[in-house]
Amino acid sequence: MTTLQPPAAAEPRPAPPPVRRDRRSWKGWGFIGPFAAVFALVFLAPIAYSIYLSLFRDQLIGGTTFVGLENYQQALEDELFWASLGRVALFLVIQVPIMLGIALLVALALDSGRLYGKSFFRITIFLPYAVPAVVATLMWGFMYGTKYGLVGDVNSAFGWSLPDPLSADLVLASIGNIVTWEFVGYNMLIFYSALRVVPHSLYEAAEIDGASQWRVITAIKLPAIRGALVIATIFSIIGSFQLFNEPSILRPLARNAITTDYTPNFYTYSLSFSGQQHNYSATVAIIMGLITMVVAYVVQLRGMRKGA
Repeated sequence: MTTLQPPAAAEPRPAPPPVRRDRRSWKGWGFIGPFAAVFALVFLAPIAYSIYLSLFRDQLIGGTTFVGLENYQQALEDELFWASLGRVALFLVIQVPIMLGIALLVALALDSGRLYGKSFFRITIFLPYAVPAVVATLMWGFMYGTKYGLVGDVNSAFGWSLPDPLSADLVLASIGNIVTWEFVGYNMLIFYSALRVVPHSLYEAAEIDGASQWRVITAIKLPAIRGALVIATIFSIIGSFQLFNEPSILRPLARNAITTDYTPNFYTYSLSFSGQQHNYSATVAIIMGLITMVVAYVVQLRGMRKGA
């Protein structure tokens, strides 16, 4: 009698070895590589070199010597540096609110829909920004002249005695007028672009509720463009600390009012190219960069906090 044996169970096949995947993907680096190279070359490398220069000092005896943080200590005790910093701080506190206020008023007027010739006014107000800063400063410098300029012609024609815009007491205000004339249109375009993306449903709801135009501005428009206001303020702060073109171009017309240390950037330029103090110039530039970064960050932080 034959006994049937059950078929033997098939032995399980060994699982194939897991495919080893290389988690490194170099495709992303192929996209950001060119930008990273240019960024390192034109941004990180100059900063690193400036920090390197700030740690040394050229001396008559011994040549270039490592001095550590002595240049920074000298800069923090430099009265000329602090005077120039105070000058641009005063410029910032007065000029920036005026410029941004005018730009905001113009943007609100253009967005209101009650202004005839809106396109013409928008292009006209933006046009000064297209004028190079050198040309604009030379043009205003000629108008400020009391001997051969517009102010002098007005004094001669009417027998007046208008104050000299390039005097020591008024030259900072004159520079502020030039900067305001140049950048009102730029900031206006930022605010106007932000206003154009505000949902119209908010305006319709406000109209149904019977809200006045002032209420619409304060409750809808200004909160909606808070981010644009913060960005424009940060750009204006950075531009104020970097003030250089206008003082340097006006200096031949107002040598008694504008000195080589009138602004921190002008002071840095004079130290480097006129005084041959490259190490100390780099130190002042680094300190100004840190101050600008801190102030801009604080403004951004406060703006975001208010927005929240």
